[in-house]
Amino acid sequence: MNKPIIAVFIAILLILFIFLFLVLNNPGILLKSRISSENYNNPNSLEILNWWTAGGEAEALNELYKLYRKENPGVDIVNATIVGGAGVKAHSVLLTRIKGNSPPDSFQIHAGPELINKWVEPGLLEPLTFLYKEDGWINQFPTDIIERVTYKGEIYAVPLNIHRGNLVWFNSIIFQRFNIPIPKTSKEFLNTMEVLADKGITPLALGDKNIWPTIRLLENILIANLGSENYSGLWNGTTSWDSKEMETVLINFLEILKYTNSDHSALTWDEAVQYVIDGKCAMISIGDFAEGYFRAEGLTLEEDIGWFVYPGSQGVFSMFSDTFVLPKNVKHRDNAILWLQLLGSQKGQDVFNPIKGSISPRMDSDIRYYDVYLKSAYKSYFTDKIVGSFVHGAAINAEWEMQITEITRNLMIDQDIPGALQLLQTTADKHLGIEK
Repeated sequence: MNKPIIAVFIAILLILFIFLFLVLNNPGILLKSRISSENYNNPNSLEILNWWTAGGEAEALNELYKLYRKENPGVDIVNATIVGGAGVKAHSVLLTRIKGNSPPDSFQIHAGPELINKWVEPGLLEPLTFLYKEDGWINQFPTDIIERVTYKGEIYAVPLNIHRGNLVWFNSIIFQRFNIPIPKTSKEFLNTMEVLADKGITPLALGDKNIWPTIRLLENILIANLGSENYSGLWNGTTSWDSKEMETVLINFLEILKYTNSDHSALTWDEAVQYVIDGKCAMISIGDFAEGYFRAEGLTLEEDIGWFVYPGSQGVFSMFSDTFVLPKNVKHRDNAILWLQLLGSQKGQDVFNPIKGSISPRMDSDIRYYDVYLKSAYKSYFTDKIVGSFVHGAAINAEWEMQITEITRNLMIDQDIPGALQLLQTTADKHLGIEK
């Protein structure tokens, strides 16, 4: 092979490498191209960007689409999904689209600082207060939810659901076979894992390919060890990060990780949930979106899969909410308004949430449509102490959450608890504007 041909061959390989790198790190490149060429200029189109691709959540979204198509038969829905779990990759795609003046007609985002700091304060969204007034929603949603989507007197999102994060799901058959009691405390939880390990069963499933499920576990340990008031104090400066109590939290965290599956870094959250279904692991500590996955796989709650509140966090409801918004300068605004009105309606929420594995934020929701777990979650939401999930944008902004994630990732490698505590405190001080 002569030198010119070799040079051309190397150039082609280099171009392919660069292309693959860009696509893998910004999946919106291909998505934007496909949508803009096929649907973006179609006046009878509606593009919805979301990250719901796993079992249960995808089916729930499809039911909403069916209802929308029934009421608006001439509109072509473009389901623009970005795989990445909890919206990690979707955010970068959204920013690219919005900066390029080609935003989706509506997109999914978590209520709280994730919504307000990243999308509302920079002026990227239209206020939706008019919908709440026209459709009478103000008195239909809990005050806590309204406050999480409000900025300077304007409401900027339609909450579609409420999820609970501080849960443990377990394989009922394994628990029954070995007569495992439900643990109530952190110590009992560790004892349960030790018993399961002695039986040759991996106690706790974990799938942290996208890292956030590990941070979800850490959040549950924080709530269980600190309690609701001190957990919330981490985000306003009334609770110290470099305390003896926090040292206990991180010791407990590292101890629990010893009982997880060795391939956790290669799995996504739903693949880890499948380990519990298959009996490869006995339990998983993750939010109630897993409930929708269990049902999509044909399992029966209590008979096949059980659940309990993360030991030590009883009486606390770690909440987060998926919302949808209206970006400025969308191509199909009228269709987007109709979409948001459907999401905020009782019929829309009661079609979606029983399948998704979440409860409706609307206080007039028809509880008859919801299964045994969701009925219990609905009751807990209105009786337990509510705290915002920092993992899912309900307590802190995305930058702070990412920094906690990075510190935790390093802790898992170097096991340096004093160093992690110091970094966590320094990071908190920076975001809270505390000078020391």
